[in-house]
Amino acid sequence: MAELSVTPTPRARRPRPKVVTLTEAAAARVKEIMGEAEKPYAGLRVGVKNGGCAGQEYVLEYAEAANPLDEIVEDKGVTILIEPKAVLFLIGTEIDYEVTRLAAKFVFRNPNETDACGCGESVTIEPAKLD
Repeated sequence: MAELSVTPTPRARRPRPKVVTLTEAAAARVKEIMGEAEKPYAGLRVGVKNGGCAGQEYVLEYAEAANPLDEIVEDKGVTILIEPKAVLFLIGTEIDYEVTRLAAKFVFRNPNETDACGCGESVTIEPAKLD
C-alpha cells in the first residue's frame, strides 16, 4: 500500500487582540514607577494567583526578564509580560490607574470576572471562551 503524504498549507493567522491594554493613566503611572526603580526592568509582569476570599488575586510586579512562555504586550510605551497560566483569565482586560480622595490604585476591568469580594482585594475569574 502506498504511503500518503500530506503537506499542510500555511495559512495566514488572524491578528490576535492584545490580552491586556492600559489606559493613559495606567501607562503614565507604570512609566513613572519604572523610572524611579532602583534598576532597569524588562517590563511589568501581570499574573493571577489563588488567594483571597473570592478565590483569585491579580499580581503586578517588576520583571527583570521575559520568561520563554510569557505573552509580551506592548501598549502605550509600556512592556507587559503576562504569565502563561494567566492569559485565558486576562483576555480583554483593561488596566486603569485611579486616584481618589482615599486611595490610589491600579484597577482591572476584566470581562472574565464573575464575582468579587466586598473589600475588592480578590475576584472570581472564569477563563475566556475562545471561539
